[in-house]
Amino acid sequence: MTPVQASTIPLFMQHKDVVVEAVTGSGKTLAFVIPILERLIRRESKLRRNEIGALVISPTRELATQIHSVFSLFLSSQPDSQPSAAADEGEPSYTPSDNHFPPPLLLVSSDQSSPAQDIQRFLDTGADIVIGTPGRADEFLMGKGKMVVSVKELEVLVLDEADRLLDLGFKEVLTRIITHLPKQRRTGLFSATMTDADALSDLVRVGLRNPARIIVKVQSKKSKKMDGGSKESTGEVIEERRTPAGLQNFYISCLTSEKLIQLVRVIQHDLATYQSSHFIVYFATCACVDYFYRVLPAILPPNANLYSIHGHLSPTARTRALSSFSSSVSTPNTPSILLATDVAARGLDLPNVDVVIQFDPPSDPKAFSHRCGRTARAGKSGRAYVFLTSKETEYIDFLAVRKIPVVRHPYIGVGGGLASNEMHKPSEEDPVVPEYLSKIRQVVLTDRALNDKAMKAFVSFVRAYSKHEASYIFRLKALDLVGVAKAFGLLRLPRMPELKGVNMEGWEDAQVDWDAYAYADKAQEAKRLQTVSKKDHADEKEREAAEARAVKRKRNTAWSQQAEVKEKKEKRRLKKDRKRQWLKGQAAGTSTAQTGENGHETESDGDQDDWDELMKEERMAKKVRRGETTQEEFDETFGGLA
Repeated sequence: MTPVQASTIPLFMQHKDVVVEAVTGSGKTLAFVIPILERLIRRESKLRRNEIGALVISPTRELATQIHSVFSLFLSSQPDSQPSAAADEGEPSYTPSDNHFPPPLLLVSSDQSSPAQDIQRFLDTGADIVIGTPGRADEFLMGKGKMVVSVKELEVLVLDEADRLLDLGFKEVLTRIITHLPKQRRTGLFSATMTDADALSDLVRVGLRNPARIIVKVQSKKSKKMDGGSKESTGEVIEERRTPAGLQNFYISCLTSEKLIQLVRVIQHDLATYQSSHFIVYFATCACVDYFYRVLPAILPPNANLYSIHGHLSPTARTRALSSFSSSVSTPNTPSILLATDVAARGLDLPNVDVVIQFDPPSDPKAFSHRCGRTARAGKSGRAYVFLTSKETEYIDFLAVRKIPVVRHPYIGVGGGLASNEMHKPSEEDPVVPEYLSKIRQVVLTDRALNDKAMKAFVSFVRAYSKHEASYIFRLKALDLVGVAKAFGLLRLPRMPELKGVNMEGWEDAQVDWDAYAYADKAQEAKRLQTVSKKDHADEKEREAAEARAVKRKRNTAWSQQAEVKEKKEKRRLKKDRKRQWLKGQAAGTSTAQTGENGHETESDGDQDDWDELMKEERMAKKVRRGETTQEEFDETFGGLA
């Protein structure tokens, strides 16, 4: 029995409400499963077919499914039958036992079960224990099952990962459910981060009555050097932590453009050094998981098996991915790697996970310990890594205040070598960044759909980063967006407000013929070509419409304006004719100048003025043709000349 179980089970059995906080992997699930089963077994009378005795609510369908499997394991171990008194000699017959308890009922969103089907399954099995997510539990109790399900005999309510339930916007639903339940019940709240101030302020919502607070701490001895006079002595201090004792928590300081390189090298390093075989890599958004699931095979070890899970997948796909990963037989030569968002951060018991890698720190700092807690469970050892830029390393001090110790890990260089902090200069980009960028771009160029996924992932990451709860550490203005684009292997940068005014030094768009860049899916490519054709046709129609509008505008111009324009054109024509005649006369050897008796040349003052005016007009006309001046300025200058 673990410390959290030894502390919780007796209190829960003594009719006490409990609020339990313990590190991940410490056995909190059994701390409420055993009391629930014990209380139902000790009942003087069995529950009726439409009555429930215990309700367990969890924030995600994966966690609810896991809790359901634990209850099912216990209930399936009970004897199904007992010997009959009228048994034939040598061949005893069996009849159902009165002490037999029905299997638990699971209420989660699924393609195979609607709320109406949940009610029917409840009536068919007569389940005493119901496990579900808040929405389905609400529908089961006060929706379609309001006139069917009876909660008068309910004895226990458990909220697993209670702080997450309160954070996800389920407050109104939970309040409605709790109000519907009888007050004479036992309530238990379980989480690894229950003592956070924001969660404590909401405890009153769940109707606790003088709860017993149970906090199971992890303490470790830490050596510390102390100066005692002239001699240096070494002492030991007790350090409290909110992560498992067997967990080694590291951070690697690198540039944003080097994150993908470090991800690959960390996996290679742990495969070679610790013979690890199961990895979980956490990303900030569903779009990032979806994109990197497609491009990572190009740069990971060739025999690696990738799995992905995020909130936008269908329930069936999520269940299949999680089951495949947890049951996969992996070795250092054929590692299994799960790409996930925070949907797989809480409560999931994946006992074989060796390494957790956080490609992006979580937007909610409370999720950090939950992510790390997927490894080093039930007394085992494990390692966790997080990638931070030099401007984000203040996050380590922030985590230390929350009693989550994280130590620096050397930058992993080419060939798996560990660079000392002095050798690796964060301002200098790793020389293999262009190589990785080129590899990813080659994959993206095979299918235009991958470019769409890359753009979506980049935009979603930037938006998620801008909404980080520790915004004084994770500042969008300080984020190297060009480096992020390199890590994502973008062909070109998207048009978004966050990129305005960003220094584009070091960035170069890929050379792509965007008209010929096609989708691998023929139906999608046909749709794109149809859209392009429609757009070209629409542009052509717009040009024709613009020309028609110009003609109509000219035709509908007022008569006075038409006459004025015609007069200006006539004046310019006369001037050009005079100029041509003068130039023709010069070519024939004639001159408009006359020589006086004193031998000097004289010209008509009027002819000289006309000539100067014509030359000036010609020079300005050339400027109009070169675009150095406008037609309006030309007309204004020469339109009124006689």
